[in-house]
Amino acid sequence: MYDKTPYFYGTGRRKSSVARVRLYKGTGKVTINDRDIDDYFGLETLKLIVRQPLVLTATDAQFDVVCRVAGGGVTGQAGAIRHGISRALLQYDSDNLRPKLKKAGFLTRDPRMKERKKYGKYGLKAARRAPQFSKR
Repeated sequence: MYDKTPYFYGTGRRKSSVARVRLYKGTGKVTINDRDIDDYFGLETLKLIVRQPLVLTATDAQFDVVCRVAGGGVTGQAGAIRHGISRALLQYDSDNLRPKLKKAGFLTRDPRMKERKKYGKYGLKAARRAPQFSKR
């Protein structure tokens, strides 16, 4: 169905998740990794996060969202899809939609990532978490 039709593209990232999002003219259907959004995300809050930019800009019934997302967990993936949809909407109509999306904070990439594990003399368990102290 979406083989040759024109689309708007945006790449979204959050934590270690990367989403490649395409917006096609359509009715508001959201497809993630060839699955419907209801099949892909179990929690309603995650579905809400994904649809936020479309609802905010009142374009939720104008576009079908098709995206590929990889890496991270479900929350990170939902955030990455939201970021990608926001960027794709800018390609559609940057002048009118940018102020709304910017004010809502959807164009900013969430920089928080898991801190890397450090080496150490006494073998740390995580980035900073020391092993449990034992007196004897």
